[in-house]
Amino acid sequence: MKFWWSLGACMGKAVAFTDILAAAKRLAPHIRRTPVEASLALTRRCGHPVHLKLEHHQITGSFKLRGATNAVLNLPEEMRRRGVSAASTGNHGRAVSHAARATGTHAIICMSSLVPSNKVEAIEALGAEARIVGNSQDDAQVEVDRLVAEDGFNNIPPFDHPDVIAGQGTIGLELMAELPELEAVLVPLSGGGLISGIALAVKTMNPKTRIIGITMERGAAMAACLKAGRPIHVEEVQTLADSLGGGIGLDNKLTFTMVRDLVDETILVSEREIAEAMRFAYEVEREVIEGGAAVGLAALLSGKLATNGPTGVVLTGRNIDTALHRDIICGTHPAFEEA
Repeated sequence: MKFWWSLGACMGKAVAFTDILAAAKRLAPHIRRTPVEASLALTRRCGHPVHLKLEHHQITGSFKLRGATNAVLNLPEEMRRRGVSAASTGNHGRAVSHAARATGTHAIICMSSLVPSNKVEAIEALGAEARIVGNSQDDAQVEVDRLVAEDGFNNIPPFDHPDVIAGQGTIGLELMAELPELEAVLVPLSGGGLISGIALAVKTMNPKTRIIGITMERGAAMAACLKAGRPIHVEEVQTLADSLGGGIGLDNKLTFTMVRDLVDETILVSEREIAEAMRFAYEVEREVIEGGAAVGLAALLSGKLATNGPTGVVLTGRNIDTALHRDIICGTHPAFEEA
């Protein structure tokens, strides 16, 4: 335990394990404790138990509800009355919108033109205002910053925020409560809020457990930043794993350091491997998941990752356009044409 406190001390305003415990208590009335289920097919394939954390069964269809709700609930009431805003690839915006509606707070969600229309519509259905700005997360963030500076809104960042990280870390608490002897946990990697929180929780409870970050080959921002040794700009491009898109911010304060120090390995998967994993999830596991949620399965199914003992795979979201999902299941999506 002392190791993790010392890690937090060297990061300035950091996230401590106690913050994750406090978030779990705060969130209990507002979120769903999602199931952990064994995958018989993956267990046979890998030669050891593989369990799926079904976070796509969360109320808003993704893990983002945890971090967003924790951040909104932690705002003083006077600040909540000013409204909240967020830049999002869809799932975070939906989570912020849900948390805002639950607390009677006005929300404006800023998204790029790359965000699928079904995710924009889901945000609007929750009573929030959706603004499409530019062609990247960075463009959307400029509008959020303007709302904060000129109109007094509160920014609820999608990942680089201590309350958001602590909220996502509650997934790690739930995993370890059920499976304390996990050898590895596979977590989708984007801006790093999810994997940072899970890694802090898991490694505090069992330092021997490996944390593996999985992301897409196309526009993998955190992976590129880790390779460069610092936050850098990475072009955002179209990918089946659209919820993993976007940069980590050149002024990243928390997640780059936490991912660098806590994540044991990072693996990139192709568009075809993501599509095949989505089809496997539907045909074998009977689960509908979006591309960003499928990357852990893709790493195992493709053979790019071989774990050495009981393994947990976090399935993060199900908010996929139905026509796109049908193309994946039928094998007609262009991704299947990749070599």
